[in-house]
Amino acid sequence: MAKGIANGGRRRVLGQLLALPASAALCTPSAGAASLADLADQAGQAGQADSPGQRGTLRIALEGTYPPFNFTDPASGQLTGHDVDVAHVVATRMGLAPQFVLTEWSAILPAVRAGRVDVAISQVIITPQRTKAFDFSAPYCYSQSQLIVRKNERATYRTLADLKGRTLGVRQNSVFEQQARAVPGINIKRYPAAPENLQDLAFGRIDALLDDSLLVHYLIRKTQLPLKAGARIGTPEPVGIALRKSRPAFKLAIDKALREARSDGTLRGLSLKWFGHDASSMPPS
Repeated sequence: MAKGIANGGRRRVLGQLLALPASAALCTPSAGAASLADLADQAGQAGQADSPGQRGTLRIALEGTYPPFNFTDPASGQLTGHDVDVAHVVATRMGLAPQFVLTEWSAILPAVRAGRVDVAISQVIITPQRTKAFDFSAPYCYSQSQLIVRKNERATYRTLADLKGRTLGVRQNSVFEQQARAVPGINIKRYPAAPENLQDLAFGRIDALLDDSLLVHYLIRKTQLPLKAGARIGTPEPVGIALRKSRPAFKLAIDKALREARSDGTLRGLSLKWFGHDASSMPPS
């Protein structure tokens, strides 16, 4: 049975999670930025009346509750986080204004597919299954699955198999859920979004969480939650910007913006700012 911290202080735990210091980056277009002509050309080929180029905005789906990737700064009330900074970089280098659309994780990729947003920039891991349904930009960071456990946890979970008969929290429709379901015998509890999963772990309602290693690193550095990093699972995987298929000029413009941001050190700088190390490139094996 899961055992957690003493009762009380639910709001305090949530506050500790969300009161994370950060500020959104302000970015300006580079001289060689991808032009709106690329986007207008793509819209014309597809016969779309409503396109980023014609609108002048890039509609971006993200959760808004997933630090350090994207969340609301309680001090300013503004969206901030690594994904938010990357979105500002990409949009402004394309000559567009970012327009953020807060969306629960399980609905983010469906929103892209339905055309309600132009892209998803919400720590979306690029997987073979997802590339069948969506196009992706070049990766802008790399991450790995990792277990999160309570500080007072006495059991040792070195692999997912060690969690058989235990309750493991995962975000629904995530790669973490897919990994957990591949191991029989684990009791899986699905969550639509953070921070409910972290609260449940802190209060002992589940035994462990499987989530992003970059989230774990940030939580350990920036919050007072009674949690600690557990074992890493699998290998590092690329994270990219998801968009609908068959929009080659649009994808080219996004990739150009990311390529410039990588070349001038912007992506590395954002990674150091939010994660404390360079996650913008694949780590050495």
